[in-house]
Amino acid sequence: MLISATNLGLRSGNATILDRVDFHVAAGEIVVLIGPNGSGKTTLLKALLGLVPAKGEIVRKAGLRVGYVPQNFARDRSLPITAGCFARLFADHAAVDAAFERVGIAGLGEHQLASLSGGELARVMLARAIASKPELLILDEPLAGVDVAGEAALYQLIAQIRDEIGCGIVLVSHDLHVVMAQADRVVCLNGHVCCEGKAEQVVSDPAFAQLFGPRVAGELALYAHRHDHAHSHASTGSA
Repeated sequence: MLISATNLGLRSGNATILDRVDFHVAAGEIVVLIGPNGSGKTTLLKALLGLVPAKGEIVRKAGLRVGYVPQNFARDRSLPITAGCFARLFADHAAVDAAFERVGIAGLGEHQLASLSGGELARVMLARAIASKPELLILDEPLAGVDVAGEAALYQLIAQIRDEIGCGIVLVSHDLHVVMAQADRVVCLNGHVCCEGKAEQVVSDPAFAQLFGPRVAGELALYAHRHDHAHSHASTGSA
């Protein structure tokens, strides 16, 4: 196990942000964390990283290397820094060059960070996070500002990176279809863990329908069925 949290709780004033949350990530798995706005997803990630204090127990693998892409990265457009110089603040030159090449932006190192598009910035942030070969990669809505055409390619890239370096991944996304496409396990959070499991189990859970509505649950259940059927058919055909 890379990291686990047991009975995690956090309050802000009179508001309960996290209530008795159990959460874990193993090496090599993609855990997709979903929930409505204000459900505590980002707070949970920050608690796992030790960035905010929380009650309960958090156990991390000794010497755990973590790569982190935060939900929001505010660029100071008056700051003259290239994408490559920015990434090299966190890793050495060779590692950054290799990471830029891996995520498909080998030519962007000399571009000003402030001039990048949303999709380019997302790849720079991903490259920065993987340059140190993390054992755990935490991605908090990493595709904010990315157009629809670029989303699928980046989600696929994230899964490929998992396969290549064997890291565990926690991915927060509002694009619920990524749950079906990439998740090994889905955790639905609304202050507490409402439900978790395989994607097809979660979308069939009454707690999911209550949180996201029966229409969304029905659409995603159908998507999950078709996705599973496609894989089963392909598997049978190759036997």
